[in-house]
Amino acid sequence: MKLFFLLISFIFFTSCSNNETQKLKIVTNSWIGYTPLFYAKEKNYLSPLNIEIISTVSLSASTDIFNIAKADIITATQHEYNSLKKSFTTLVPIILIDRSYGGDMILSNRSISELQKSKEIVVYLEIDSINREMIQDFITKYKLNNIKITYIDKDQAKLQNVHYNFEKENIVIVTYIPYNSDLEEMGFKKVATTKDLKTLLVIDALYTTTNTFEMNKKRLMKLKSIIDKSIEEIELHPKEAYALTHKYLGNISYEEFLNSLKMIKWVNHPSPALLQKIRAINLESRYIIQ
Repeated sequence: MKLFFLLISFIFFTSCSNNETQKLKIVTNSWIGYTPLFYAKEKNYLSPLNIEIISTVSLSASTDIFNIAKADIITATQHEYNSLKKSFTTLVPIILIDRSYGGDMILSNRSISELQKSKEIVVYLEIDSINREMIQDFITKYKLNNIKITYIDKDQAKLQNVHYNFEKENIVIVTYIPYNSDLEEMGFKKVATTKDLKTLLVIDALYTTTNTFEMNKKRLMKLKSIIDKSIEEIELHPKEAYALTHKYLGNISYEEFLNSLKMIKWVNHPSPALLQKIRAINLESRYIIQ
């Protein structure tokens, strides 16, 4: 019997030890708010924790990778969380990173008044993402509900390759940094951002299942410290941060990088008021590492 308990103890501690040394994969997409992860990767801060970053071009691509169990953790907004929660019932936010403060936006080839007078609008967006909530808020705020709207699902990386009919179509594009740059060069202009649509709170966070969280709690707490450290260094040394991370952000210019950082607010140290707002949008908060 004593030998039996010793054997069980050995198996338990061995499995825990093995779990801590197994690679953790984080899938993330091109977004200025995820710069701390890209920075930490390039500074080699993640290697000692055996954490790998998988970089994608869109929120939907990240969701697809997480759905087929090719990643353990995903960076996303509350919209993707609510969508994934249907398949991963124990999915929870574990680390808050940033809040969009203008970084998500709506572009158009028409002014607001022109859109309000139009009979039909063509909207390009990632349908299964926070883009949907943004366009709904936009439609409500500017009273576009009675206008015929055609939705076209398109990944952010493909938006600049669409042949838009500027003359005949009233076009609206829901996008975010860094993908807005190419579209604005084509002639589209901002008509709304998350700074204007104040009813919409867009929070970016790391999500995982409760099982992954419990099995890797110590390592994830170290990851949180690394993210905090990376944010501090990005703010102190923006030129170095830009040099290390711009390839993950569509090779934006240094000026665009600095302007993009102004369009988010770091929430890695959430206030009680913010946590209350998070609970109000049905985000579980008890697993969030602070």
